Amino acid sequence: MYLSRMFLNPQRRGTRKLLASPEAMHAAVLSAFPPNSDLVSNDGRVLWRVDREAHSLALYVVSPEKPSFEHLQQQAGWENQVSWAIREYEPVLESISVGKRFRFRLAANPVKSVRDPQTGKSKRLAHVTAAQQRNWLLERAEVMGVRFLPAEFSHADSHDASNDDLAVSVTGREVVKFRRQGRMVTIARAQFDGAIEVADAERFRRVLTNGIGKAKGYGCGLLTVAPMSSNRN
Repeated sequence: MYLSRMFLNPQRRGTRKLLASPEAMHAAVLSAFPPNSDLVSNDGRVLWRVDREAHSLALYVVSPEKPSFEHLQQQAGWENQVSWAIREYEPVLESISVGKRFRFRLAANPVKSVRDPQTGKSKRLAHVTAAQQRNWLLERAEVMGVRFLPAEFSHADSHDASNDDLAVSVTGREVVKFRRQGRMVTIARAQFDGAIEVADAERFRRVLTNGIGKAKGYGCGLLTVAPMSSNRN
């Protein structure tokens, strides 16, 4: 597995085009791999996420095979400066153990399945408030193999009004609409930041390599971590 980061040039027309369409960005990410590449394997799958900060715009990619971003550099980077870095993900995955603590960021598509009383068929509905989106993530702690740490570990500015004293914040929210095969697709995307402690190492590794939730092809599901000390700071 590999973890890549590429800084995008917000002044480029190509960058704006990619940001406007998750389908276009998805295609650009997949084109970083040769034809017939194993993009979904037993080890993991291709996941991507765009992080927007005050002074930077970064594309993160997790993949079973090593990518090459020359085409993206020409389309959405800087002409005379390489702006991506690729590293092997195995050292991070191997460092995962029960009790270890991390700060995390996740972009996800929080949805729920409801059954239509008339047709009996189930359909997905997006969680629309920050509180609903946050609860969606909290409910998945066991599946993710984590325990969310107390709020004193949080460094994030929250969009939600939570009162459960946990270090999980909704730090970004957007509704993305784009056309795919002639029909309109709508994705509610939420960004989460916080702090966790590993409760089940194997489950947590699976989340890091396979993602969580729906819309994984459209910039959702990728969770990244940074180690934190055991001290409460």
